[in-house]
Amino acid sequence: MFTEIKGLKTEYEIFGSGDIPVLLLHGWGASFDTYKGIAAALGDRCTLYAVNFPGCGNSETMAEPWDTDDYCDFVLEFLDKMELKDPIIMGHSHGGRVTMKLVADGRVNPPKIVLLDAAGLIPKKSFKQKMRARNFKMIKKVLTLPVLKNHTEGLLNKARAHYGSADYNAAPEVLRKTLVRLVNTDIRDILPNIKCPSLLIWGENDTATPLEDAKTIEKLIPDAGLCVIKGTGHFSFCERPYEAHAILRSFIK
Repeated sequence: MFTEIKGLKTEYEIFGSGDIPVLLLHGWGASFDTYKGIAAALGDRCTLYAVNFPGCGNSETMAEPWDTDDYCDFVLEFLDKMELKDPIIMGHSHGGRVTMKLVADGRVNPPKIVLLDAAGLIPKKSFKQKMRARNFKMIKKVLTLPVLKNHTEGLLNKARAHYGSADYNAAPEVLRKTLVRLVNTDIRDILPNIKCPSLLIWGENDTATPLEDAKTIEKLIPDAGLCVIKGTGHFSFCERPYEAHAILRSFIK
C-alpha cells in the first residue's frame, strides 16, 4: 500500500488484527520485510503498522539530505495519516535511533518502546578507523581542488569504495550525505528523558551497534531492560526468531 508523506510516495503495510497498536520502524537500507516474522508472532494481539523510510523498499527517495529530526517529522506525519495515537514503537538500528529521538523529545508518548540493536550513539573509533577517515579526507580534499575536480570523479568514487562502509557505498548520493549526518549525531544526552518501559533486544556479536552501546542505553533510560541473544549479530531478532518472539510476547501484553 502507498500513501504520501512529506511529499514522497511512501510504502506501508498493516499486519495483524489485535487490539494493541504497534509502529514498526526498520533499519538503514532495509525495509519492513525484516519485521514479517515479528508481525506473524504478534498479529493475534497486535495490529502492526510498518512504513518504509524514503529510499527503502518502494518508497520514493528524498531530494535533499535528511537528519534525525526530518525522520521524526516523517514518522509523525505517518502516524497522523494512519490516525494512530501513541502506539507501542519498535525500532531496529536506524529505526531505533528515530524511536529514541521521538520519545526523548516528547513528540510522542508511547506506553512502551522496543529497541532492536538500535543506533544513535557515536562509537569510539579505533586508531585504524581514525587513520582511514583521515586518509579519505585528505584524498577527497586533493581530488576536489578546483583545478582537478572536473577530471577526478572516477578516482573519488574509487576512494569512496575503498574507505567507505558497505551501507555508504550502496547508497545514492543523497542517502550517503544523509547517512553521514546520522552517524555523526549522538543522542545519549537526551536518553534520560525517556520515561516509558523500554525493552532492548541485542545481538551478542553485533558489530554495527556493539553490545556496549546497549549497556550504555540501558543505563541512561530510567526504565530499561536488556535481553542479549547469544551468538547473533545486528539482526538478532531475525537470526534467532523464536527467542526474540518469546521475549516480545512477554513484554507486549
